[in-house]
Amino acid sequence: MTLLYIAKAVGFILAACFIYLFLVAILPGMSVPQQPLEKTSQPAPENDTPRAAFRGDVSFEVEGTSLSAWLYLPDDVSTPVPCIIMGNGFGGTKDMVMEPYALRYQAAGFAALTFDYRHYGESEGEPRQLLVIQYQLEDYKAAIKYARSLKEVDPARIALWGTSASGGYGIVIAAQDKGIACVCAQCPGLDSHASGEMFVKRLGIRHILRLIMHGQRDVMRSRLGLSAHKIPIVGKPGSIAFFPMSDAYDGYRRLASENFVNEVCARVILRSHGYRPLEHLRKVRCPVLIQICDHDILAPISTEVEKELRKHADVKHYPIGHFDIYTGSDFKKSVSDQLVFFKTHLCVH
Repeated sequence: MTLLYIAKAVGFILAACFIYLFLVAILPGMSVPQQPLEKTSQPAPENDTPRAAFRGDVSFEVEGTSLSAWLYLPDDVSTPVPCIIMGNGFGGTKDMVMEPYALRYQAAGFAALTFDYRHYGESEGEPRQLLVIQYQLEDYKAAIKYARSLKEVDPARIALWGTSASGGYGIVIAAQDKGIACVCAQCPGLDSHASGEMFVKRLGIRHILRLIMHGQRDVMRSRLGLSAHKIPIVGKPGSIAFFPMSDAYDGYRRLASENFVNEVCARVILRSHGYRPLEHLRKVRCPVLIQICDHDILAPISTEVEKELRKHADVKHYPIGHFDIYTGSDFKKSVSDQLVFFKTHLCVH
């Protein structure tokens, strides 16, 4: 009898869970309105920003899906040159943030390759705005393979660059690909524990639970063959968004490009918990530069984690916030440090 009661109880719990998830998937009251970013004046371009000597529209494929990319080549490609592969952060597209860096690399004699991940920007992939970390890592690897196939590029001198959410991608890939020459991780998301504590403190457990419910809705809708359930990436305080914080909203608003869409499929909330690039760092054999913003609101690094980073990487600090590193004098300082790093380890003089 006891086993029968247990079996009935388990059956009841499973049925209740199924009904809950089914209702979460189909109830109309959970739809989240879009939050287009309010226009703001863009930061003034740097006076010493070089003009592109060459920027080509190129593409490559991942499992039959075409990815759109921009290839920057220096003036002199009489012999193969090093190439820096660049991956953008959470929801970013190739026309957002990365070009000022690519132009400086190009002027210094490097090639640079920027690209849109699947489901984003000008790349193919449905549903739109789907962020799956494993897919983006595969896209990054495909970009490396494409760069190595180019006659203008020295396949032995490939560097990886990532920022914010993609800051750990280069570390994960370099741990697997021993042919990578060096890695730069700018304001990277490496300390999931510190980030989780910060989000709970700033947003509260109630908001976290609401996000989990939206993630469940998106997962169930995908399994039922229904349209994706999306939420804004950033929103104003009190709204439903992945980052409903005024500083994050203002930061994205300042940096958003024409192709940026302020949405993400909500399932990312449930499918990124196993991503821990820090665990891969000790397996990386090439030089690594990690640039930490001391007042980072999206990717904080604890003192304990930094001690581990310093065992395997060159760590530099900047007394700024997460979004400050992309513009003005803070950008100049960070990109100057990157150029010194790349010239040292890619043998460009």
